[in-house]
Amino acid sequence: MSLMRYVVGLCAVAAVWVANAQSEPKFEKFFTKPGVVSEGWVVRDWVDISLPPKWPVVWEVDADGILYGTGRYAPGASGERWIGTWLLSQKEYGDFILELDFKFKNGGKTGNGGVALRTPLVGDPAYEGLEVQITDERFERSYFPNATREQLSGALYLVSPAKELAYIQGEWNSYRIEARGPKIKVWLNKKLVQDVNLETFTKPAKKHGKGEELLDAKPGAQRPLRGHIGLQDLSESGETLTFRNVRIAELN
Repeated sequence: MSLMRYVVGLCAVAAVWVANAQSEPKFEKFFTKPGVVSEGWVVRDWVDISLPPKWPVVWEVDADGILYGTGRYAPGASGERWIGTWLLSQKEYGDFILELDFKFKNGGKTGNGGVALRTPLVGDPAYEGLEVQITDERFERSYFPNATREQLSGALYLVSPAKELAYIQGEWNSYRIEARGPKIKVWLNKKLVQDVNLETFTKPAKKHGKGEELLDAKPGAQRPLRGHIGLQDLSESGETLTFRNVRIAELN
């Protein structure tokens, strides 16, 4: 190879490297310090995020960088109360890439939670914004024996079913979520499980009523394109949903 061709080749490689570096979005890492999470985040009730938890609950980061909430079944004056919670950003986001790992600490048999996208700070994020579902199928079917893919991990909960079931029991799982206007892509363990345009979801979505009853909810086309992001643990006693490596890149 001549010296000139070698130099030209090096320049071409360098140009590709620079282009790739420039196209890589800048990520902000969350929850990098051990201790109770407070600044920039709020803990809210799992049913209606306009309300505080019904029992004292905190979210904290341990020495290994693992994030978890202290929600549990707890005794109260009128019996046990379910105190799963949402940890929600005070900041609103529009277009972004959100990445995180999640794992049920004790195997997941009674594990449930989710990731809120673009939710207002009112109502249930699954119905007012979007919720990317996190659940163990054993848990989901214990409550809803006829659960569909719209209720399992990888779903936009009761809006769009996962293309395939990619959740791995007992292991760390990873989500990559891209929100660009009405277009939502979700990868679960590097498998593309959502690739949708919310503008095409014009028929009513669903929400839970009593038991397995499903009622009409806002269509995907009416879900907001800007709002808060959040993490939920709604596991029963004996289980905890944990998170790590949570980071976001804003695209607008």
